[in-house]
Amino acid sequence: MSKPSNRKQSTSSKQKDIKTAEAVTPSVSGADRSAFKSKTPEEKKQTHIEGIIKTAVASIIGMIAGLIVFMQLGVGDAPEVKWYAIITIVAAISYYAMRLIFPLVKINTKDFGPKDWFYVEFIVIDFCLVTWTLLLN
Repeated sequence: MSKPSNRKQSTSSKQKDIKTAEAVTPSVSGADRSAFKSKTPEEKKQTHIEGIIKTAVASIIGMIAGLIVFMQLGVGDAPEVKWYAIITIVAAISYYAMRLIFPLVKINTKDFGPKDWFYVEFIVIDFCLVTWTLLLN
């Protein structure tokens, strides 16, 4: 096995390494930093309030859906009614209900992406199932 040499690099090879590193590393310009615009404290507060409103509306819709499912189906052990069909119907109805309710509480649904809709629908379905389960006991 050979030992690595402990000789110092020449000055010209160090400069060459530095130039190579600069060519590989992209520089950050002012235009690149504008893509990650930081929010002002007021914008952060407004975003936080909107998030709370979205969560509250979705949870209330979920609790109402769980109550309605319990009143209509009770235990839901009828063979012609499947639980996954009930959840699909609840998700579809709640989606359209939220499309109507959110503008009334000053939430812009045009800014919603698939991730946002998945979040609020998950909350609706979760609260529906929890409410239905609690009422069954």
